[in-house]
Amino acid sequence: MENSQKIIEFTSFTVVKEENTAIAMRSGDMPVFATPSMCALMENAAMNAAKEYMDASGLSGTTVGTLLNVTHIKASPVGNEIKAVAQLSAVDKRRLIFKVSAYDTTANALIGEGDHERFIVDREKFLGKLR
Repeated sequence: MENSQKIIEFTSFTVVKEENTAIAMRSGDMPVFATPSMCALMENAAMNAAKEYMDASGLSGTTVGTLLNVTHIKASPVGNEIKAVAQLSAVDKRRLIFKVSAYDTTANALIGEGDHERFIVDREKFLGKLR
């Protein structure tokens, strides 16, 4: 992104509950925020940032996630608030590249970070290929 362009960023929030722990997601056996839950929150932030970019650019369609490369570096217990931030870092035609990060706002700590890519697609054409 060029320095003169507006920074496109979106933040999504959740609270660690029993249903988004590693035990409930079946990704582990500890009562902590699950990595798949963190990834979903990051994707949600990027999806919403992509909407902002498309609206500002006059583009139509929707986006689909195609790549997620993240590290989950700190556990968060039930009851803590989590935020995920996605910042659009590059655009290559229909490919949108985001820097994503997740924070435990209760513990004031970075818990995960990485990169995420989304592609702009025509909803009907995309769904039509599934039939």
